[in-house]
Amino acid sequence: MAVATKGPIAPDPALPDPALIAFNRFGLGARPGDRERLAGDPRGYLKAELRRPDVAMISLDDPAYADLKGSTPAIQASMAANLQRKRDRERMTTEQQAGTLAAGSVMPPSAAPATSSPVAPPAAKPAVPPVEIMLFRAEAQARFYKAMQAEVGFVERLVYFWSNHFCVSIAKDNIVRASAGAFEREAIRPFVLGRFADMLMAVERHPAMLFYLDNQQSVGPDSRAGKNRQRGLNENLAREILELHTLGVGNGYSQADVTSFARILTGWMMAGREGRLGEPGSSVFNANAHEPGDAVLLGKTYPAGGMGQAEAALNDIARHPATARHIATQLARHFIADDPPSAAVARLAKVFAKRDGNLRAVAAALVDMPEAWSTPLAKMRSPFDYVAAIRRAAGPGPTNDPGQSLNWLNALGEPLWRPPGPNGFSDQADSWASAEGMKTRLDIAWQAARQVKDIGDPNGMLDAVIGPSASPETRQAVARAESKQQGLALLLLAPEFQRR
Repeated sequence: MAVATKGPIAPDPALPDPALIAFNRFGLGARPGDRERLAGDPRGYLKAELRRPDVAMISLDDPAYADLKGSTPAIQASMAANLQRKRDRERMTTEQQAGTLAAGSVMPPSAAPATSSPVAPPAAKPAVPPVEIMLFRAEAQARFYKAMQAEVGFVERLVYFWSNHFCVSIAKDNIVRASAGAFEREAIRPFVLGRFADMLMAVERHPAMLFYLDNQQSVGPDSRAGKNRQRGLNENLAREILELHTLGVGNGYSQADVTSFARILTGWMMAGREGRLGEPGSSVFNANAHEPGDAVLLGKTYPAGGMGQAEAALNDIARHPATARHIATQLARHFIADDPPSAAVARLAKVFAKRDGNLRAVAAALVDMPEAWSTPLAKMRSPFDYVAAIRRAAGPGPTNDPGQSLNWLNALGEPLWRPPGPNGFSDQADSWASAEGMKTRLDIAWQAARQVKDIGDPNGMLDAVIGPSASPETRQAVARAESKQQGLALLLLAPEFQRR
């Protein structure tokens, strides 16, 4: 049955519940009382969220985010901590060596200290966690808090989509651990409803991305630094921009294009601790490392021009037809189905190209698509989506402590800001539907239910969170639960709660 592409959606028993689609497919799950606020127009409710000013932003002026730092001061704090750890290791090594020498010297028995030891005692565990851990946990708490406060969570879902699309990993180094949250706040959130070209530029110039994909190590062979140090290109950033961030695998570029683009990107790097090129931890352009001369990329010649050469190339790649198709496919796969309808992908790509990569327009087009409202909710919620939905339905958990939620994400296989590679976490349903994964979700549902002090009526919560789409089997299981905690746990484990 056809679905109107504009205006309120009339309930239709042959189609999925529109309210459940709004909260599960597009959002982060309903909180008790949220469904009433849709006022029979879930599509309009989603679009209203897209129009809210600064809806994606996390402001450091907000007292709720007082513990956050910008990426540059966060990286500087990590640099300082790393230097101190190095000095501490060197001091301990010196003390151990001195103790060994003293123990090996010839001394009269009467002169030897009664409690001498050739090895210094092990260092005590620090009372305060390393600064990188503290920064990471503060950023994690900010992300969870933002998820709890969202009306529907559509914009937050877009943030998570783009953060995974342009991912960095804290497994790389403490520098990234300290700055991964700031990277999301500075390079993703301000542009999530803006132009794709602006987000692309912000992402690729951000110190966390430059460090993660090793552009620190990329030096033009014919540049001044390359001739002096005999260092060469690192193609990681260039390859991932073309393969993952823009055009997509096999979409019209060659190995020669990757190498040429790597030459164009030389000189883009993060300033080191010494501050020779700029403020430590900031994004800088090192002209001495930049490959001189013109460069050809995707059949177009880019004249020599320092940093502007790469900026011109990125702007052109952002507008490439293959980029429009790749982004449209990724968005449709995330929000509609693992194998998205080709017509839906084509319409999204058309809007992307016609509106110059306007991501607000693309998101609105996604909401207007009939396929978004008629396709069954068959995708499994990702671990973060699932944890956020649990917190929204059952309560936020321990106040200002992200520890349990982070542990849940680790157990579910999606540790925060730690993807297995530059391609991010999988967006396929079967990646999260293993038997072991379902067992872990059962354990988490029970833990969450036991923490709720005043559950109320689980049957009422079922209506508030899932609504008329709850199957007779789910309703019967919740109604027959032996306790309120068990009823809530069964609700949180229900297929209608798990799917998006």
